[in-house]
Amino acid sequence: MNSGSRDKKVRTHSVLKSFAFAFSGIRTALFNERNLQIHLAVAIAVLFFGGYFGISRLEWIIIILAIGGMLSLELLNTAIERAVDLATEDYHPLAKQAKDIAAGAVLVFAIVCIIVGGIVFLPKIFIFLQ
Repeated sequence: MNSGSRDKKVRTHSVLKSFAFAFSGIRTALFNERNLQIHLAVAIAVLFFGGYFGISRLEWIIIILAIGGMLSLELLNTAIERAVDLATEDYHPLAKQAKDIAAGAVLVFAIVCIIVGGIVFLPKIFIFLQ
């Protein structure tokens, strides 16, 4: 019984450490990555306007998924860039492609988020302006 409780404690500690590592990574990226800071500022503005315009529950779900997806994808892009930079300091066409493709994924999702934002907010803005 003693070893079973010890194993459980080790697993719990490991899970808590995993969360600490994840929050450390988020914090590092927030302080060092300008694009992530921009995405976060836009996300805060979108959340403010969502409250201001009183968007529906379904619209909130879609907006939150878009924000979470955008921030997550930017974090992944940052991780890919760091890993590629760690792997080689020299110019390599495959390293460039990896970084460009990751940045392209962020751009595609940013465009999707702009479209989603337009679908959710433009009708409310037009009503507000009338």
